[in-house]
Amino acid sequence: MIESVVEDVEVKAKAALRNSPIYALRGLHVRRDGTCLLLSGQVDSFYHKQLAQEAVRAVAHGCQVVNSVRVD
Repeated sequence: MIESVVEDVEVKAKAALRNSPIYALRGLHVRRDGTCLLLSGQVDSFYHKQLAQEAVRAVAHGCQVVNSVRVD
């Protein structure tokens, strides 16, 4: 049961980024590693990096969010 909840969280996190009104977040990646959600990719500003983290955190439901998004 817990495993399916964690997998569901990954799907929701991917959907949150894919459906974001901020186009820069749509190309980011989320991968589940145990009970962590790993956020990766590249954006142009620290503001977008923070927005991505908060979008994923909103659906993380107890999973730790590791933000490895690069800012270039």
